[in-house]
Amino acid sequence: MPQLADSHVHLDDARFDADRAAVLHRARAAGVTLQVVPGVDVKSWARIQTLCTPGSGLFPAWGLHPMFMHVHRDEDLATLSQWLEAKRPVAVGEIGLDFHEKDHDAERQRGYFRQQLTLARDFDLPVILHARAAMDEVTTTLRHLGGLRGVVHSFSGSEQQAEQLWRIGFHLGIGGPVTYERAQRLRKIVAKMPIEYLLLESDAPDQPGAAHRGERNEPSYIPDALHCIATLRGEDPANVAAATTANTRRLFGIS
Repeated sequence: MPQLADSHVHLDDARFDADRAAVLHRARAAGVTLQVVPGVDVKSWARIQTLCTPGSGLFPAWGLHPMFMHVHRDEDLATLSQWLEAKRPVAVGEIGLDFHEKDHDAERQRGYFRQQLTLARDFDLPVILHARAAMDEVTTTLRHLGGLRGVVHSFSGSEQQAEQLWRIGFHLGIGGPVTYERAQRLRKIVAKMPIEYLLLESDAPDQPGAAHRGERNEPSYIPDALHCIATLRGEDPANVAAATTANTRRLFGIS
């Protein structure tokens, strides 16, 4: 069983409250021994810190997600800075821009995004990025600020947008969506992309793959994405597993 890394899983989500220990057991049985757990608002950080105990294979990231602007307060940015300094997570995230909804408060999102990117740069931490209907602006902002590294999770952009991210050293997080046959654009990108920029992710409890359509997603389903990606690339799944796990460790500074 190859060792696998889930670079993006919301294990603190309430949908795991009834059986979280069993979910973690199934993940380890499937070879998923390393998991990065990003936060979305201030209240999530303490839950994640409690989960990510030494030796658990779980690693925390803290951020203010753009889809939760209605609960964020301006003082949360100062609180984030304090948490980053005192507790040192593996990344700042989940952060980004989301212009999909009609009332998306774009200017406030941009302010939070830029300030969190600056914090990541100041603390020399990678970023975990959410980009929906905003990929070009996210990339432009990263290029303008400079000095950043990280991953665009659940990447769903074009081949050109993917290449722009690789040029500035950013990774793509790929999970369940690649297992759907209709995802032809994503599959084409994954088949040809440099493997050094590829990370596996579940985004559980959301975004289950084709074999678990309509179900709650779990990190134990990561092998489905692994085998799909290996088939698309014509590579041995063990080699893809080794590369993506090494990429995750390197990006997040996990020994």
